[in-house]
Amino acid sequence: MTVSDTAAPSRFDAALRRLYLVRFAFAVAWAAVLFPASGSAGPLLTALLVVYPLFDAGAVLWQLRTGDRDPGAPRAAEWTNVVVSAAVAVALGWASTVSTAAVLAVWGVWAVGSGIPQLVAAVRRRGAGGRVPQILSGGISVLAGAAFLAQGLRGSGDIAGVGGYAAVGGVFFLVSAVRLGVLLRRKAS
Repeated sequence: MTVSDTAAPSRFDAALRRLYLVRFAFAVAWAAVLFPASGSAGPLLTALLVVYPLFDAGAVLWQLRTGDRDPGAPRAAEWTNVVVSAAVAVALGWASTVSTAAVLAVWGVWAVGSGIPQLVAAVRRRGAGGRVPQILSGGISVLAGAAFLAQGLRGSGDIAGVGGYAAVGGVFFLVSAVRLGVLLRRKAS
């Protein structure tokens, strides 16, 4: 433990815990709506596909703006995540008008492209608490993204798997929130 680990709980850690809870709730709700909508192309499916990476970009941007216990820490991985997620929202909007296979390919590229910076950021800050689940989530995102990309390139027409991917990612955010809550209680006592 470092001196900062034994200090009073930081506002950033508490805010990050709340953000993780919001991200969990969003991912589960999004997946619940996507599953029934995944069988038919249309405006609802397009909107769902665009909203998810935009929400991801917004959440990471909020995290960047909220601050950190180390203001001088490199944030290139987080900024990369924001830029990639915003670009993917546009690409998914376009892909949803082309085919489900195109959506899977774009989603796969995005999962890999956002999983790598998530993994890098979580590894760099693993001592801050609540990061082990984010390390696992980033690694799984890379693997799942490669699978979605392969499915898309093979011409698959089933995107329900992205709902499962989102739900699993949400569970990792919940685990991170719970772990941060435990660490915050320990610091407060």
